[in-house]
Amino acid sequence: MKFLKDFELKGKRVLVRCDFNVPLSEKGEILDDFRIKETIPTIEYLIKKGARVILMSHLGKPKGKIVENLKLDKIQERLMEYLDLSIVKAKDCVGKEIEDWAKEMAEGEILLLENLRFHKEEEENEENFARELAKLGDIYINDAFACCHRAHASIVGIPKFLPSGAGLLLEKEIKFLNKIIKNPARPLISIFGGDDPDFKAIEEISKIADFILIGGLIEELMREKNIRLEFPEKIIKPVDDVEGKDIGPKTIKIFKEKILSAKTIFWSGPLGKIEEKRFQKGTKEIAKAIIESGAFSVIGGGETIEFINKLGLVEKFSHVSTGGSALLFYLAGEKLPGIEVLE
Repeated sequence: MKFLKDFELKGKRVLVRCDFNVPLSEKGEILDDFRIKETIPTIEYLIKKGARVILMSHLGKPKGKIVENLKLDKIQERLMEYLDLSIVKAKDCVGKEIEDWAKEMAEGEILLLENLRFHKEEEENEENFARELAKLGDIYINDAFACCHRAHASIVGIPKFLPSGAGLLLEKEIKFLNKIIKNPARPLISIFGGDDPDFKAIEEISKIADFILIGGLIEELMREKNIRLEFPEKIIKPVDDVEGKDIGPKTIKIFKEKILSAKTIFWSGPLGKIEEKRFQKGTKEIAKAIIESGAFSVIGGGETIEFINKLGLVEKFSHVSTGGSALLFYLAGEKLPGIEVLE
């Protein structure tokens, strides 16, 4: 795989697939900009090297139609705040006008394309759409780890037509996640919460983990669906709860003891109904215990990150992943199309 630093970038039009798919309020305001922030180093590196930068992303699920609230105007504003640079946003992501525009860009200029998913061909991985996007650049860089499990035109189509590589964020994700799946420092503890578990990922990670701590909702689902995991002796379940919506004090104590003995920790999903303040205690206590343990720690999943961000604790973890499903698939040993195509 080639990485950003392997390319001669001066004067080149670099087409960067970012992941600006951030949570929005009903009014279209950005609720959490973690994913935008994480792409800034790649953009700054490209500017420093004299590239002509063309950014592209999807936002939400417009299903091939133009949706006002899902235009990338707010993304453009937030990027300009972080970069302190002017950024032009195109009215579309393909077409003759944008091609001409891309050709005329000066070194160090940034062009943001409109939401890729306004074209149904993006999710259909339509080859002609990928070719149209590829016409805008000389080099393709994928910096959207969270989208790498999707075989979409901007992820797997464009590399057929351009020299391609991984951006700084994608490189960082691969490096840190490999520290979990390839010879981790032990004990390795995995913590799974939330209400939509990926049991295949839990099963696969339990093969390499020493212990798996699970939240109450996951235990409930395992009972309901009669799910039997291969290594039941590694699973540590809650022993008490708060109104069925948070782990209780005895569980917190058991979980903390395990966490404090760990050398490597992976955590995905809150351990209570964190949108309600009175059910946040379990998740807060687990976050603090992970930091206190001094273990190599990786956390992921949108809800978890949003919560940790609000607590101001992001910097305290070894790595906070931008990936949701992509993260779990990668740790479960599945091949991600977006990474495979770069190899």
